[in-house]
Amino acid sequence: MPRNAFYAQSGGVTAVINASAAGVIETARTYPQTIGKVYAGRNGIIGALTEDLIDTSLESDADIAALRHTPSGAFGSCRYKLKGLDENRAEYERLIEVFKAHDIGYFFYNGGGDSQDTSHKVSQLGEAMGYPITCIGIPKTVDNDLPITDNCPGFGSVAKYVAVSMREAGYDVASMALTSTKVFIMEVMGRHAGWIAAAGGLAANDATRAPHMIVFPEIPLVQDPFIAKVKEHVDAHGFCAIVVSEGARDENGAFLSETGLRDSFGHAQLGGVAPMLANLVKDKLGYKYHWAVADYLQRAARHIASATDVAQAYAVGKAAVEMALAGKNALMPTIVRTSDSPYAWEIGAAHLAEVANVEKMMPREFITDDGFGITDPCRRYLQPLIQGEDYPPFVNGLPDYVQLKNAPVAKRLSTPFTVK
Repeated sequence: MPRNAFYAQSGGVTAVINASAAGVIETARTYPQTIGKVYAGRNGIIGALTEDLIDTSLESDADIAALRHTPSGAFGSCRYKLKGLDENRAEYERLIEVFKAHDIGYFFYNGGGDSQDTSHKVSQLGEAMGYPITCIGIPKTVDNDLPITDNCPGFGSVAKYVAVSMREAGYDVASMALTSTKVFIMEVMGRHAGWIAAAGGLAANDATRAPHMIVFPEIPLVQDPFIAKVKEHVDAHGFCAIVVSEGARDENGAFLSETGLRDSFGHAQLGGVAPMLANLVKDKLGYKYHWAVADYLQRAARHIASATDVAQAYAVGKAAVEMALAGKNALMPTIVRTSDSPYAWEIGAAHLAEVANVEKMMPREFITDDGFGITDPCRRYLQPLIQGEDYPPFVNGLPDYVQLKNAPVAKRLSTPFTVK
């Protein structure tokens, strides 16, 4: 008898996470003898805990296929981390209760490092609580900081957006620098790892082009060398364009822009490093400046997504289902680079225990000796990930994205559950 599957999206969404959803759902539909229905969690794992499930079988094949070119999280996402089994057994018992009620035998969780930790914990449910559940994590993070996999679905499209934006902004600033802005700073995502900031460096095809400087979380920012470098570029080129990661740190390792607030994972809430650095430049050098924060725009920009990224996002969703049907458990599909030139890749696998709560930082050899640029090996790594265009369909001059029905599955449990 076929058993049902549960799919959920977690953490910050991306331009291509729905392509992974399409990979899961379309692949599952080709195995009706093994997988009954695919239920999606409304707002991630919270949908499982509260028995708020979405019946994806009510969506047409055309609408599921359209997920491939639709950004954001079609079923809703969340930032919610399951505690350890001993710390909050009630959550795990509730998951099992919901899974039993809806005959769910497959669990696919699409997210980053914290989400893979959740995937790993759920994969342990069968043995710990006597319920057979096959769990496969699906990689997704714009931060590109999951270990083992060569790169993470979601990153290539953010990298392309940031590189394109910096190139275009660089042309703008250069054209007005004589009488106007001397310094432009763009703040991008990246709490601990500078992959997104590094991608901005792809915009510069020679030393005169923007960006002239990159500020990485991995390299502590020391004020005097930073200010001296800014002045050097303004003197040489008439202006200085900078990409800064939100996770930039000072010499003591403290975030430059920590607000004092925490998210549900316990992470420091960041934001505002671009205006902070802009004011520093003005105070020290007196230059006129502009700054921008890419914020949600960088991860929602499906209109300029990387074709490589879209293909890989779909492939890991498809592979997750195939792994589960092959009897695999507690794994995450990975992307394995087999060649830089010509670029080639294939799907591999990593154990969730080796992925959960592990962050992959920028290698020091990817950052120039002065700490403000990317090296040729970094460029060779990044360049293939932004290759190709996969434009969505446009109607009346705007992208035509799908809006699913997201019909709820009838609840079968009488006891409600409150997420704290």
